[in-house]
Amino acid sequence: MGKLTDYVVFHDPKLAKRFANDRIPIDTLWEAYFDGALDIPGDIYGLLDDRHAVAKHPFTQEHVKYFFTKFVPEFAVHSKAYDEKLVRWHYDRGDDFFAAFLGPRMVYTSGFFTNENQTLEQSQDQKLDLVCQKLMLEPGQRFLDIGCGWGTLTMHAAKHYGVDATGVTISQNQTAFAMERVKANGLDGKARILCKDYRDIGSARFDRISNLEMVEHVGVKNLKPFYEQVYDLLDDQGLFLMQWTGLRRQSKMEDLVWGLFMAKYVFAGADASLPLAPMMNVMEKANWEIHSVENISYHYRVTIKKWHDNWLTNKAQVVAAYGERWFRIWHVFLAWATTIAAQGTAACFQVIAHKNLNHFDRTRWIGKASLGEQGRIALPGARPDWKNTDVTARFFGGAPVVGNAE
Repeated sequence: MGKLTDYVVFHDPKLAKRFANDRIPIDTLWEAYFDGALDIPGDIYGLLDDRHAVAKHPFTQEHVKYFFTKFVPEFAVHSKAYDEKLVRWHYDRGDDFFAAFLGPRMVYTSGFFTNENQTLEQSQDQKLDLVCQKLMLEPGQRFLDIGCGWGTLTMHAAKHYGVDATGVTISQNQTAFAMERVKANGLDGKARILCKDYRDIGSARFDRISNLEMVEHVGVKNLKPFYEQVYDLLDDQGLFLMQWTGLRRQSKMEDLVWGLFMAKYVFAGADASLPLAPMMNVMEKANWEIHSVENISYHYRVTIKKWHDNWLTNKAQVVAAYGERWFRIWHVFLAWATTIAAQGTAACFQVIAHKNLNHFDRTRWIGKASLGEQGRIALPGARPDWKNTDVTARFFGGAPVVGNAE
């Protein structure tokens, strides 16, 4: 075990005097780093690996202040206007900001790896196919992706599985980006991205629906109405795939401190990051039958580590466009997320569900691989054969995003 000065260089004498030989509250550590009161000149993973020796995880006065002035109001409101404000604060920051770590696929959800040496792009291509195959997509079906991000899954499903695909996002930037790619790939009429709140989707029916890591933003208070809405949107013989991230049920103090850090700095208003049992309980109360649940938490750990590698590689561009503070916040977020995901603090699940109806055709499950295709994802061909529009490359002088890019 080391000491704090093995990992940081103090620029604030008062801070150094107070904590050079004592454990520092981890939020104080990160705040000082963001403000430039100290630097982390070496590998941040060394500091994170030794964090319990050099830092502590108390529930501080700052946590109390943030909890009651920000977190509770966000938790209590979750109106359309408030959600739009919070979501756009994050997702409309800039496509270049997200391209700096997501890479050319622009998929902001966990990949799926058959081995850890695969590239980020390979893992995301496999995840896209895995989702489509779990949903048993067939040509001509109507497919809805709620919280579609930059439209990658929507476009992939239309291109490779022949469905009529609709994506919905509340982000204006994501909508414009996605529609540019849809047009660039000749998918007009086959895929579309709508900029609207999920509550405004309407009454159309779909054969298949997906929702990948968006339900956290719905809010705990809106979970049951959300699942009831999805139920009404889905055909009686349809399938619903939901993927979400949450904290483990038997939370430690570090888990709570981590959750508040994410809410404050990264995902404002994402209070529905629930453990498995509570989430499934809400779904079942909304009359869903759960077919399968797959834990892909460690896949997320590997995904985030590759995102962090990209972020470090693109530091100069990020700092030039967004400043040192934003770079540092996400440097800590991605590295800490990688670390805590490995120990089980953060969890990620994929769920396949359908309506709990007597006449639902359950014979479809016989002879069908369900959970991760047992590590053998049936790729119909090389992935992807659609164009990555140069929107992802503009920040990088016309070159592909470096790091884990193809």
